Amino acid sequence: MDNLESIISIKNLRKSYGDKRVLNGINLEIPRGQIIGYIGTNGAGKSTTIKIMLGIIEDYEGTIEILGQDISDGNVEYKKKIGYVPELADIYENLTAFEYINFLGGIYELNQEKFIERAEKLMKLFEIQEAMYSRISSYSKGMKQKFLIICSLIHNPDILFFDEPLSGLDANSVMIFKEIMSNLATEGKTIFYSSHIMDVVEKISDRIVLINNGEIAADGSFEELKNSKKETSLEEIFNQLTGFNEHGHIAKKFVSLVEEV
Repeated sequence: MDNLESIISIKNLRKSYGDKRVLNGINLEIPRGQIIGYIGTNGAGKSTTIKIMLGIIEDYEGTIEILGQDISDGNVEYKKKIGYVPELADIYENLTAFEYINFLGGIYELNQEKFIERAEKLMKLFEIQEAMYSRISSYSKGMKQKFLIICSLIHNPDILFFDEPLSGLDANSVMIFKEIMSNLATEGKTIFYSSHIMDVVEKISDRIVLINNGEIAADGSFEELKNSKKETSLEEIFNQLTGFNEHGHIAKKFVSLVEEV
């Protein structure tokens, strides 16, 4: 990876909330066209890392360069080249999809007519075109997730951050979305993919970065991690590196409590 130009460069990233250190020296060089499986336990620091890169969190130590730009310089142009699907939908649900797409077109300074035309075509592929003029608040969870995915991609960004993007999607849509990610990476897009569904991360990621207690505990392809940790699945590697091996005991205890009369 050293001979590839980094589209994202993170050096000695640190972040604290009061006395609690959330990130403790994260260093990453991400080249163009990789799917990065960014995983960790709840509270490990992965969401904080992503929100710092998105400019949502500004108070941090270290250096982050995205597309060659130091994001601390106050210039937000780089954000126009980023797409984001958050774990919890943050969207103006009182608007219709048409109104929201028009709003995005203004932000990205793109031709409104072409933008709407592209949105209609994308919604048709996801079979939600009939909801273009309905309020987003009337959408099912799956429809909202499809619309969020479309909104993250519609301006043709260079970098994508997907946080649990499969939530609420039916089986066919999951297959489509995984193929979309593969095609995007082939086209040179860089994708940060965060999920707790280990088998999906294992299958789609070119590279897996596991963060634990604010530090990088593993970084490599699944095959590299499997060979170095002597485990056969990402779930087993994850449990080994995070020190969690009580799942069987807890499950049995849980069921025994449920079955008590």
